[in-house]
Amino acid sequence: MINITEFKENLNLKEIPDELEKLIYFQNTISSFENYSQGFGILIDKKNGLKSWSTDENFLDKLFPFAQANGSGSFYAIWNDGTGKPLELMPVVVFGDEGGVHVVAENLLQLLHLLSYDTEISVDFDTAYFYKDDEDDESEDRMEYIKWLKETFHLNPIEKPDDLIKTAQEKYKAPFDQWIGQYITEY
Repeated sequence: MINITEFKENLNLKEIPDELEKLIYFQNTISSFENYSQGFGILIDKKNGLKSWSTDENFLDKLFPFAQANGSGSFYAIWNDGTGKPLELMPVVVFGDEGGVHVVAENLLQLLHLLSYDTEISVDFDTAYFYKDDEDDESEDRMEYIKWLKETFHLNPIEKPDDLIKTAQEKYKAPFDQWIGQYITEY
């Protein structure tokens, strides 16, 4: 169960985006961690995952880790790209558990849309992508998530997640790579 107050304190924020608050409510009351999208769950980690990449305060201050991305330790973070946009409109990046950092969504709503694909994200040094096998089991509460996503944000399940990732990459990859290169030489 995620406590909203602790979640805000963990990210050093007074307010969190409406999309995150609604997702936390969904995870707390309708489904549970990893039961609505494979490998995904909102979490509080005190930026410990980020600190394994860099302890530079300028690095840590611009990233807001908020969720587990897969069952092996990758995680999602919102990147404050310095444009002054509200947090919910900032890009979402994934940090791979074995390396690789990639922009995967232009904003939180796009990430929520990606989650409807219901498979763990694969992250390596060169790319991040979703792969679903015909034999993959559907998450126990996937249909509840799909219903919630449609009712709350008017989104249908995504069929081609890589198209959404590609669009986010085209928009944010170059500035993100330039920014993160100041703190991490190999990512």
